[in-house]
Amino acid sequence: QAADLSKPIDKRIYKGTQPTCHDFNHLTATAESVSLLVGFSAGQVQLIDPIKKETSKLFNEERLIDKSRVTCVKWVPGSESLFLVAHSSGNMYLYNVEHTCGTTAPHYQLLKQGESFAVHTCKSKSTRNPLLKWTVGEGALNEFAFSPDGKFLACVSQDGFLRVFNFDSVELHGTMKSYFGGLLCVCWSPDGKYIVTGGEDDLVTVWSFVDCRVIARGHGHKSWVSVVAFDPYTTSVEESDPMEFSGSDEDFQDLHFGRDRANSTQSRLSKRNSTDSRPVSVTYRFGSVGQDTQLCLWDLTEDILFPHQPLSRARTHTNVMNATSPPAGSGGTNPGSNGNSITTPGNSVPPPLPRSNSLPHSAVSNASSKSSVMDGAIASGVSKFATLSLHDRKERHHEKDHKRNHSMGHISSKSSDKLNLVTKTKTDPAKTLGTPLCPRMEDVPLLEPLICKKIAHERLTVLIFLEDCIVTACQEGFICTWARPGKV
Repeated sequence: QAADLSKPIDKRIYKGTQPTCHDFNHLTATAESVSLLVGFSAGQVQLIDPIKKETSKLFNEERLIDKSRVTCVKWVPGSESLFLVAHSSGNMYLYNVEHTCGTTAPHYQLLKQGESFAVHTCKSKSTRNPLLKWTVGEGALNEFAFSPDGKFLACVSQDGFLRVFNFDSVELHGTMKSYFGGLLCVCWSPDGKYIVTGGEDDLVTVWSFVDCRVIARGHGHKSWVSVVAFDPYTTSVEESDPMEFSGSDEDFQDLHFGRDRANSTQSRLSKRNSTDSRPVSVTYRFGSVGQDTQLCLWDLTEDILFPHQPLSRARTHTNVMNATSPPAGSGGTNPGSNGNSITTPGNSVPPPLPRSNSLPHSAVSNASSKSSVMDGAIASGVSKFATLSLHDRKERHHEKDHKRNHSMGHISSKSSDKLNLVTKTKTDPAKTLGTPLCPRMEDVPLLEPLICKKIAHERLTVLIFLEDCIVTACQEGFICTWARPGKV
């Protein structure tokens, strides 16, 4: 029977503590029963079944394990009983729903220690929760996310660090530092190759899992970024040669996780360039919402992901494919993304040819067939619209400054001193700026959002991509469902 949308399936009112986060177990969910974990501001975690309307268990009830606010709770992928809970104390705990929590504070024994993290096991005569205690970074642990295959765990903290761990072997895989301030949110691309974070620097940052480095930053929010999420339904990874990628995640990961990743990329690109067959197109779409009440949608395209190809060929083949940023090697911001076509992402008429390095997304199909026509147009447009290459950056420095200030106007206006200090001085208190941990703004491509829209009156707190719609929610408690184009 149809659900009655005027009444919730289940409703609970809590006094003295507020729910702060939740997670459904998709592995065990059925139409009759679903396991829902809810974390609370005073540190407890409750397991409930909103369909059967039953409350089964409360964890950390006496707050002996941790008294601080629960910031994130997730079922361990592929497990019916294990879940992980992060707190604003900077600790994470692994629980098993079958075990109890004990009536005294747990005793811990060091299991593994590494750079700015430690993992302890709970030692007791009988098995009890928590099974493990992770201490990560300094300050609150704001969010964590498991990789799609469940093997890796990405954590973002108030100290501004992204840390990626191998979850089972408890080893640190890589780290990244925010431009400034804490990191608030994190997500993985559907194939597990890229991690996107957002935070108090008003930026979204794209980090490559394989190369352990920042490959792009996105600037479009005017305040803290509260949620980042990939849209798995518009992310397209197509190969011109079916031999190389048959469609399963494993094959795709093997293709790039092997040692000859660069070679396979190069061979694919050279193969693509030599034959004028359908070009390989790789586009990841992700979204972000922030305290500025704006929803931004971003595209991560080939020229960002594979910047090492010869520039002339790169221009003809990849910039036609809706590029929003320069290849990493060319430095500076991308004039092509100064808004030539960002205002009309749905427009199917391609703009004039020289601007083809920022074609709207829907023009990709017409563009690929025109790549030969583009050669001349792009060559003439390169001087005008291409990014400044390293050697002539000095002569045209004022232009770059102008663009930088233009694109970061709202940051400069509220914290110009801090920003200038950060970008101009060689040293930084944290000693990370300008290192691979946190490259300078001008050292990585700057993405511009495809679309940036104010969609609420209060700060936005939720962004979920579903097949036919996008769900957002804000601090006022309004939940909005946005139909995708053509899916109304």
